[in-house]
Amino acid sequence: MKKRRGRNKLDRIFLSSPHMGGKELDYVHRAFETNWIAPLGENVNMFEKELAEYVGIGSAAALSSGTAAIHLALKAAGVERGDAVFCSSLTFSATANPICYQGATPIFIDSEEKSWNIDPVALEKAFAKFGAPKAVVVVDLYGQSADMDPIRDLCTQYGVPLIEDAAEALGATYHGKQCGTLADFGIYSFNGNKIITTSGGGMLVSDNEEMIKKARFWSTQSREQERHYQHNEVGYNYRMSNVVAGIGRGQLHVLDERVKKKTEIYERYEKAFSDIAEIQMMPKCEYGEPNFWLSCIILDEKSKVKPLEILLTLEKENIESRPIWKPMHLQPVFDGCEFVAADKKDVSSDIFARGLCLPSDTKMTEEDQDRVIDLIRGCFGV
Repeated sequence: MKKRRGRNKLDRIFLSSPHMGGKELDYVHRAFETNWIAPLGENVNMFEKELAEYVGIGSAAALSSGTAAIHLALKAAGVERGDAVFCSSLTFSATANPICYQGATPIFIDSEEKSWNIDPVALEKAFAKFGAPKAVVVVDLYGQSADMDPIRDLCTQYGVPLIEDAAEALGATYHGKQCGTLADFGIYSFNGNKIITTSGGGMLVSDNEEMIKKARFWSTQSREQERHYQHNEVGYNYRMSNVVAGIGRGQLHVLDERVKKKTEIYERYEKAFSDIAEIQMMPKCEYGEPNFWLSCIILDEKSKVKPLEILLTLEKENIESRPIWKPMHLQPVFDGCEFVAADKKDVSSDIFARGLCLPSDTKMTEEDQDRVIDLIRGCFGV
């Protein structure tokens, strides 16, 4: 095992923590100077405009979280109580919870091994078994796009709205087009661990300008344009504040830089573990460019070293790593929900059992990453 380098072992190496670029305070100060702290203001309007321009889509609504964006996308898609919604199983619960907010029932779809994202074959099988759902929610996992062409074709064939949860994939592409713009509605998250952050927040995007206007209306308690407080529909307190939006505007300036750094981190891990047969990086699909939000590995089925052993080894050295998302169809809260796989193999559960998310923090130095690499190689005796 190589001699460890870098910071004192007590210094924390994070999985993915906020990384400010320097311009954020300029926009926040502007909010304070103009006294537009909340609820709205120039930063909100411009953050929507600037992000929409960056990804190349018509309209955007800045919201309090990515979860809120998924919720309003489902509402905009017409999802109501008793409806069925097809949803990626291998994801964080924030993807599936809003389906329940609407009183609908999630039907979970398995992943494919080549991308770890929703399997178009399994999705087609779900359409054949259950008929058309009210909507389909597809996730771009860990910053890599799902294979959207066959997924879109199925949704078009059945006349079903498609929602793309690109919470983890801002800056990634599919056939040259930005993730989050590949469906009827797209979702971004600016949570503290995402590739850019507003401390908390999200964005709903679409080329359907009328539905984005409607989402903004719902997100401000569905208040009608009257002198008095008039509400004809149920609304939500989902709008992003002007201060938070200022942080987002500053972060947009460094998004390309963050993607570049995340890519370098992934490629250094890939090279470092290339001689260890038991370790494979999360596959990179030829149809697009991931943002490599998190660098993930999967261990060979016959590997004597297990993900938990690596996690605990890193944890002892004050280094953060995380298991792969536990699939939604295995979560107690969704017990009894249907799950559809392409065949007998449960790919999502297998990835969860054998996978691990490695430190992918953009503030991590090469010496920090070498420290992580040395510890993991040591688990395999090299």
